[in-house]
Amino acid sequence: MRRALVSFTAVLLVALVAAQDLAAQRKGAGVLSGVVLGPDDKPVPHASVTYQSSAGIAPHAVHADSQGHFTITKLRTDNYDLRASGKGVFSEWEKNVTVRSGRTKSVTLRLIYAKEIPKDYVKNKTKE
Repeated sequence: MRRALVSFTAVLLVALVAAQDLAAQRKGAGVLSGVVLGPDDKPVPHASVTYQSSAGIAPHAVHADSQGHFTITKLRTDNYDLRASGKGVFSEWEKNVTVRSGRTKSVTLRLIYAKEIPKDYVKNKTKE
């Protein structure tokens, strides 16, 4: 009888800990991840990604890694606007990207040519 009570208590304790972990994940912050692509559809290393709540509150910036990937953690549930830049070229604003607690939202930010193409994106042509 005592052994059964100890086993039941252990199972109950494990179930409570698992339920608390699940609740903590649901209350946790959301994550926004993605990639920055250049006008040539290739990843842009170390591009800057600016983000803010869609209400325009608290703008922040992060940098992509050497493969153009970025991750923004600890975001509260909200809608966010994002924009990337690199090598003198910007993306359009990606507006109202919804981030939910405990979830990861992925986006692709594409840099577009300006009226004048930045020299960093112009291939050097050899004279014949």
